[in-house]
Amino acid sequence: MAKTEDHPIDKADALSRPISRRQFVAGLASLMALLAARCKPTPGPTPTPTATPTSAPRPTSTPTGTPTTEATATGTSTATPMPTDTPIPTDTPVLSPTKGPTSVPSPTATPVVTSTATPVPRPKAAIARCASYDRNLVEQQVRALVEDLGGLQDIIKPGGSVAIKVNLTGGASTQPPPGRSLTEAYATHPEVVRALSMILRQAGAGQLYIVEAWGMDAFTVCGYEPVAQELGAELVDLNVEAPFSDFIVVPVGAGAFVYDGFPLNRILERVDTFISVAKMKCHYNAGVTLSLKNQIGCTPERFYHIEGNLAPRAAMHGSAEESVTRVPGVIVDINRANPIDFALIDGIMTVEGGEGPWIASVAPVSPGLLVAGKNPVCTDAVATAAMGFDPTTEWPATPFLHGRNHLAMARARGLGTNVLDEIEVRGVPIAEARFPFKPAIG
Repeated sequence: MAKTEDHPIDKADALSRPISRRQFVAGLASLMALLAARCKPTPGPTPTPTATPTSAPRPTSTPTGTPTTEATATGTSTATPMPTDTPIPTDTPVLSPTKGPTSVPSPTATPVVTSTATPVPRPKAAIARCASYDRNLVEQQVRALVEDLGGLQDIIKPGGSVAIKVNLTGGASTQPPPGRSLTEAYATHPEVVRALSMILRQAGAGQLYIVEAWGMDAFTVCGYEPVAQELGAELVDLNVEAPFSDFIVVPVGAGAFVYDGFPLNRILERVDTFISVAKMKCHYNAGVTLSLKNQIGCTPERFYHIEGNLAPRAAMHGSAEESVTRVPGVIVDINRANPIDFALIDGIMTVEGGEGPWIASVAPVSPGLLVAGKNPVCTDAVATAAMGFDPTTEWPATPFLHGRNHLAMARARGLGTNVLDEIEVRGVPIAEARFPFKPAIG
């Protein structure tokens, strides 16, 4: 059958037919156009935008998990994202394009460093009013002091032993002023010790020792035997070795003022907690006799006796000239050797003008105060202020008329501060508690 334009042309036949130049050029042009079209780059997929850089978490390591959007866009899941695709770290400042020039930090500005250090808390002391030695009232007010100071758990071990040093000035032979007992004038009242001991028991304390170096008869005269029996406490005379066979010499350490060490009853070394319960009084040589001065009565008198001198522990005082520095120095030394863990000061009924009847200016007063703290220097400073004196003043200013300020000397040895602004006072403010004492003139 003849081949006409109305019938398709066979491929083999078409290839064998001669073509004209026009047909060749047209075909070549079509071929070139086709090749050009095939060589044109094909646009890649549009990358999916990532989250705003500032809202993305800052990477802390090279991604190893599920491929990110950037990895998908490049077609390689393990490829490291290009720098332009890396999210801006969240700690790098990002400037908003809508902000004015004033929001751009100056390149010379010093960054503000916020301190994360925990402020060091000030040492605490507490004051309470107590009008009498009524048992319930005293226990209530001593408990309030302890609560103001945060409890006793930090100084009392479960089942731990405790020594309570009282002040029985002058011993059993001391005569009280008319109308008062010894414990309403010169000595620590047993009701204050009883109240604290009850709280110690509730805090988990085990064996209690009530200690002083004025002989066992002083405990009897001052009414401590029935209290000790009720508490299950043991009375210990620090003047003797008992219940041990000898004394122990406790060193002061470098920088001692007078003594390098002190012979003490071993009970003071054995106990877990040592507490001073002092009487609020003035003192001829020390200015004030409170928690720190109370420790002088821990020492056995025989080691500080001077033949022919009737004054107890005369060697600690020295001559009148020496006593200006010697007495306060001894006070600091013994408190370094035997630190106080808790201090309580009985200022309910006491005397002013001196420490005992041998001082002519002594007279009974009723401040109606209790002061307590876990740092004896701070506690004594607050008590001194409550007595109407400046705890930072120096000899020969009141009350330190006859000797240097042992509170300041204790501060210099790192035992605590006597600066009131450095102490947190809880309970009754000093200004409201202040009861002006007359100093020990002599």
